[in-house]
Amino acid sequence: MRRTATPQAVPALLQAVAEHTDPYVRYRALVLLTGFNDPRAKDAMRESLASPNDRLRTVAYSFFEHNPDRAMTATFLSALDKEQAEFVRPAVVRALAALGPQPALLREVTRGEDFFRSAVIEALGDYKAAYAFDALTAVAKIDGPLQDDAALALGKIGDKRALETLAAMQRSASRQTQPSIATAICLLGVNCESHENYLVDTLKFADKNTGFQEWLRGAATGLGALAVAGHDEAVTALFDIGIPARDDSTRAPVALALATVALRNTAVMMPVLEKRTDRDQALALVAEGFDMLEEDLDKERFFAFARRTYWDSPENSPRRSLMQTLIGKLDF
Repeated sequence: MRRTATPQAVPALLQAVAEHTDPYVRYRALVLLTGFNDPRAKDAMRESLASPNDRLRTVAYSFFEHNPDRAMTATFLSALDKEQAEFVRPAVVRALAALGPQPALLREVTRGEDFFRSAVIEALGDYKAAYAFDALTAVAKIDGPLQDDAALALGKIGDKRALETLAAMQRSASRQTQPSIATAICLLGVNCESHENYLVDTLKFADKNTGFQEWLRGAATGLGALAVAGHDEAVTALFDIGIPARDDSTRAPVALALATVALRNTAVMMPVLEKRTDRDQALALVAEGFDMLEEDLDKERFFAFARRTYWDSPENSPRRSLMQTLIGKLDF
């Protein structure tokens, strides 16, 4: 269907979304629809917000995260009060965060299950929600499962007032939280090289020594966050450590970090892949990460980008060659 011409594909997908009796087929059709950049997709997404199918609602909210529409604010705020489905609620939060300052999200930082609170904290960081600085700082000061999420979010926001809190955390927080703190300080532009080297050294150490899985995951996540922020050397480090690793305890977190970078900052990932002499192994690692991710809409957006880039790139160019390999390896 991805290779079908738009005039034929879009009506068929719209019909499947609206009429097919199999809920999974409707879901896949809605995801595929996003790859065609057709204006009719927006109406299908708006209608899917009212679907009893959790998957359809998740895709629809994710669509509006990437295509913000302030006219939908009231709808999203209403959903924030009602949606409790595991994958739907985080998508609602991200759709709201993408619209700009949302005071309603501040109360979600401190209430509800940690899983949902973590999604709120991540979204506020990803969308550089300066209005959430105080709320996130309060969470960062409390030893607990959300401390590293809050530290990382503060780094993403970029307000250097966070340095005081982060410096105090460096002195008192657990070892498992230290990678998030180092990442946050680097994101603030302070001693970035030394903190990035710490993450690389931590990942290498935890790869070679058993019993440090949480530390390893934190370092991989931290390097991934730096890469999403534009640090191409972090992408290189993840490949250099992940490709030779044979233990899933290392490969899985690294692959997940790389796949997240591919989806969230494709412009950073592609030049690194072009330069790799071990491109097949690098793409295999990214593919492993894609298999672990649930974000089907984001993956579809990535696939659409790869297809467009292939056709837009000169014949026999390194970029077209990379896209051809990518399409083959990721099977789309």
